[in-house]
Order: sequence, then structure tokens, then C-alpha cells
Amino acid sequence: MFRSLVLLAGAALTAAACTPSYARPLVDVAVIDRDNGDWLTNWPHRGQQWIAGTPGHRYSVRLTNTTGQRVLVVLSVDGVNAVSGQTANPSQAGYVLDAWQSTEINGWRKSLDDVAQFVFTDLPDSYAARTGRPDNVGVIGVAVFEERQVYRPVYPEPRPYPPPYPYPPYARAEGERDTAAKAERRVGNAAPAPTGSVREQAAADSMAAQSIGTGHGSREWSPVSQTQFTRASRSPAQVIQLRYDDYRSLVARGVVPRYRDPYYPNRGEPRAFPSGFVADPPGRGW
Repeated sequence: MFRSLVLLAGAALTAAACTPSYARPLVDVAVIDRDNGDWLTNWPHRGQQWIAGTPGHRYSVRLTNTTGQRVLVVLSVDGVNAVSGQTANPSQAGYVLDAWQSTEINGWRKSLDDVAQFVFTDLPDSYAARTGRPDNVGVIGVAVFEERQVYRPVYPEPRPYPPPYPYPPYARAEGERDTAAKAERRVGNAAPAPTGSVREQAAADSMAAQSIGTGHGSREWSPVSQTQFTRASRSPAQVIQLRYDDYRSLVARGVVPRYRDPYYPNRGEPRAFPSGFVADPPGRGW
């Protein structure tokens, strides 16, 4: 039994290398800049997803359960478990989301009542670096576990003939075809092994100088409760990883095109809603 004592995201929080196990992810992950309200854009680059953080800005990690069952989400920030403060491992404590629930995690869990805010800061001032763990600064990740379901036994109705029960030939043939089709789907869905150039490019990105990390900000009220959760398996059903750095560093890495203006996107193109508010009418002329 893989039973863990975990945290249940409370009503005050509720609004609510990546290998997905399903066509639709169990949990959607987004990062929100709390100082300006922006949902940070994901930039795909060499098999990874990147976001641009602004130094000094607070942020939250928004988690959305896209299923009709409870799930456990173990949240890692800069390689540190956001609940326990341990060097992150999927087997550790996390947040339990009810069916279809969304929640925003605003900081490092300090108690059942409060957190220390997530804030983008210079790398030496990050919580991971200050606690002697700077190797994984610049990564936000989640490991998602499904809950073990308890099924009632279903007893088959008695058959009118004693065993053995012969199956007709067409049933055996259909079963063999189904088995072959499943094996073919498994092979077809397997991710191809990365080529040497892709591995070299990923290694170059990893060795590039990281500029910012996540600091240990001010305390804020963020109540949760404890609950029991039995994992369906030892391994997570979904793992998501987001890399982050400041905007200038993403441009230098080639993640964001150099010509892109981060503050006035598509300024030269026509827009359906060019203004945000109602302007005053012109004067009456008398």
C-alpha cells in the first residue's frame, strides 16, 4: 500500500524531461505573474518548455485537475519540494486536487496556515542556492499520481455447461488480432530516442548560465488541510517540467526571437480590441 499523508488544497486556494502518459494530461500547469496578472507564455525550445520570469515579481503555480478523480501533485521548484523543503523526489508529500479542481500554489509551505511567497530573484538569493542546492535552479516540475480505486468483486453467473468451455475459432482469432494491434500501438506511440545533436544542444542549454531563481519571499495566509491518499502506483502517471529564466537570458539562449518585443506584441498588426476602455466623446462645439 503506497499510502501517504498529503495536503488537500483548501477552499481559499481554489479558483482551484516530460513524458506524458495520456493524450490529455491529468493536470495542466501554468505559471502566473502575481504582480501584473499575466499568465506567462510557454516557449518551446529543443524539446523543453520555457517561461520568462521578471526579477522581483511574485508568481504562483496554477494546477488544474482535468479528470473526474482525485490526483496527487508533488510540486518541485528549483529541485526542492515546495511542501517539505526536501530535495525533491516523486515519493514525497504534495497537494491533493479533487475532481476538476484548480488551485494556485503561491509559495513554499511553512505550515498548514501559511506559505513563503514564490518570487523571481537573482540566483544567489534563491532558496535552493541559499540552502546549498543550486544545481537545479531554474526548473518548476510536477509529478502526478492517480489514486488507487477500490473495486467490489463481481462474481460471474454460473454457466449452464461444465468446464472446459471451448471458444469458437473466430473468438480466438479476434483475440489474437486485438493483442497484435495493442502491441503495434505500443510500439507506434514510443518516443524516438534523441539524436546526438539534440542531446548536445540540450547539454549546451543546461550549461548556459542561469540568471534567476525562486526566492523565499514574505509570509502570506494560505490554509490547507491534511488528508490520506493511496497512490495507484510507485511511478507517477505524469511528469511535467518547465524551465525558466529572465527575458534577456531567454533571448541570449535563442528561446525567444531577438526581434520580439515582450511588452508590445503584434504592435504593427490589426487587432480586434485595440483599446481597453471607453474613450471620452469629442466636444460638442458650442
